[in-house]
Amino acid sequence: MKKAIIYVHGKGGSALEVERFKNNCPDFEMVGVDYREYLPWVVEKQVRDTYEKLTSKYDQIFLLANSIGAYFSMLALQNLPIKKALFISPILDMEKSITDTLKKNNLTEADLKNQQEITLGRKTLSWRYLQFVREHPINWQIETEILYGQKDDHTSNEVLNDFIENHNAHVTIMENGEHWFHTKEQLTFLDNWMKKIVES
Repeated sequence: MKKAIIYVHGKGGSALEVERFKNNCPDFEMVGVDYREYLPWVVEKQVRDTYEKLTSKYDQIFLLANSIGAYFSMLALQNLPIKKALFISPILDMEKSITDTLKKNNLTEADLKNQQEITLGRKTLSWRYLQFVREHPINWQIETEILYGQKDDHTSNEVLNDFIENHNAHVTIMENGEHWFHTKEQLTFLDNWMKKIVES
């Protein structure tokens, strides 16, 4: 049986990250989605195009997505026969992520609508982006395994638990883990988690 994994990186990441994951799944072909913009209407098409190129060549297609890559992947692939999804520190509720950021900065949706774009440090909030998210709700029914750091500062426990309760999802929590898995200990934990999932 020929199997492939589509990898969708997070913000600041790269499709080349597939190279470090290949040892975890030697029986799979791994293909990274190489996107540069972070606009959902752009990335959605790139993720789906990658799937379409693979679907005729492989019997099973899995998904590995990191952070915001999980949101883009759910948006693009929610109605397609993905065998299993593996999410690392996923953004699970993009609308809440945006509105929470507004609240934390004492801003309202009216402020965002009036200004259209608001830059907060390295993050830019966009009214068009928020409207797109609301106009394209996600109905994710695919079996999903989530790796979550106990100290994740992007996705709250509330959002995580709500997602698990309403989806076919299971979570593995790394004690003292962060949103960005980057230390030797964190990467070892990630690798062991991934090997276990793809072999099951």
